[in-house]
Amino acid sequence: MELLIFVLITGVALLSIYCYAWSIPTLQFFGPALIRGQVTEPQIALTFDDGPTSPYTEQVLEILKNRKVPATFFLCGTNVERFPQIVRRIHSEGHAIGNHTFSHPFPYFRGRKKFAEEIDRTQEAIERVTGQRPSIFRPPYGARWIGLYPVLRQRGLRLVNWSDTGYDWLPKSDIVRETLKALGPGSIILLHDSRNTDPPEKVDRSRTVQALPTLIDAAHKAGFTFVPLTRFMS
Repeated sequence: MELLIFVLITGVALLSIYCYAWSIPTLQFFGPALIRGQVTEPQIALTFDDGPTSPYTEQVLEILKNRKVPATFFLCGTNVERFPQIVRRIHSEGHAIGNHTFSHPFPYFRGRKKFAEEIDRTQEAIERVTGQRPSIFRPPYGARWIGLYPVLRQRGLRLVNWSDTGYDWLPKSDIVRETLKALGPGSIILLHDSRNTDPPEKVDRSRTVQALPTLIDAAHKAGFTFVPLTRFMS
C-alpha cells in the first residue's frame, strides 16, 4: 500500500513538473520558439494578444499611429469574427497579424486534432478579412503541448513567445515599470488588447491603454527603437 501511494505521489509530481515545463514561455527544450531577436542594436518589438476588441484595440491603434510605432497583433479567431473592421484597420495601418487560436483554449492535454482545428479556423477567419494568412503563431498563455509542433510545421507557422511582459492587469505605473525593467536588444514585449475570447462587455484593457503612451515614450528615452517583429525572424 505504501509503495502504491509513493508511486502515485511520484507520478503526480512528475506530471506536474512536465506540465509546468511546457508552460514556461521561454523554454525551448520541447521545441523552438522565437523569444528574443538576435540583434545587437537597441531594437525592440511590441506585441498584443487576444484581440481585437472594441474600444481597446482602436485606442491602441491610435496611440501607435500617433507615435509611429509598429506592432504585431496575435488575434483570436472568435474576436476576428466579432470585429472584422478592426482587423482590417490593423492590416491597413501596416501592423503584423499572428494566429492566437480560435477560442483561446488552455493547451494542456489537447490533441493534434484540436490544435489543428483551432489554428485552421483562425487562419481562415483572418484570411477572409485581410486576404492573407499569418505566418506566425503564439499559443495561449505561451504554453505548449505535445501535438502542437507537428501542426505548426505542417502549416509553415513559426511559434513566437516573448521575453518581456508588463503584466498588464497591474496598475499603469506597474505595467510601465515591469515592461521596462529588463529590456534589451531584441526584446519582444507582451501586452494585451483583449482578454481571451470573453464577450466585449466583460473586457477591460483600459490600464494597458493608459500605460502604453508612457511605456513607448520611456523606451524611446532609454534609447530603444520599436521595429516590426519580422526584423527578428531571419
